[in-house]
Amino acid sequence: MKALVTGASSGIGRDMARELDKRGYDLVLVSRDKNKLEEVKNSLKGKNIQIIAMDLADAENCQNLYNTVKDIDILINNAGFGVFGNFNETNLDKELNLINTNITAVHILTKLYLKDMLKRNSGHILNVASIAGFMPGPLMESYYASKAYVVRFSEGIRAELQKAKSKVKISLLCPGPVNTNFNNVAGVKFNLYSLSSEKVAKYAINKMLKNKFIIVPGLEIKILRVLAKISPNNITAKFVYLMQERKR
Repeated sequence: MKALVTGASSGIGRDMARELDKRGYDLVLVSRDKNKLEEVKNSLKGKNIQIIAMDLADAENCQNLYNTVKDIDILINNAGFGVFGNFNETNLDKELNLINTNITAVHILTKLYLKDMLKRNSGHILNVASIAGFMPGPLMESYYASKAYVVRFSEGIRAELQKAKSKVKISLLCPGPVNTNFNNVAGVKFNLYSLSSEKVAKYAINKMLKNKFIIVPGLEIKILRVLAKISPNNITAKFVYLMQERKR
């Protein structure tokens, strides 16, 4: 059994790779940072571990990755980052890079590998979204919107798989704040309680292997998701703005 994990050099991606390694999976680990990938590889016990240093914000690289790596049993689309600040002040190039990483790469890799899984009638895709995908996100509009895309995208694919009675499964990981390098990249400080990436990764892999669709680690975030569903969007947006403003 082989799993491909993007964004595998740190945080949740790294720790999901470690969880799969414990279960005996062969691994393909993808990230832009080759040195960190080497560190992750050296920390694992498995012998069949391949690392690929690649920027998935480039659509051509996504196609090249698929052409290079075949016969994947589990695809984990984890690569992503956030941008913080008033929309009229944030950097456009960084936001476009975010869209390419958080949306386009997930879309391309899911489509390419899903086709192969459907032919075999087996396989599992885990798309990493966020609790942010269920609500508007002032001061982090691009990030929240990108995760909303991943949520709706995965929900649609799941419905198609169910209609076809396919044995291929898809799961959606929607964590809240997690202690990862994401905070440094986005330039924010979380005031909410943050789970460890190790805890989130273990929970995610366990639920994925049990074919759970929406995976939400932590009781507080489960409650937040319910509140987001029942609250009017304008009220939720005001609440999110206050929470985001505290990160400055």
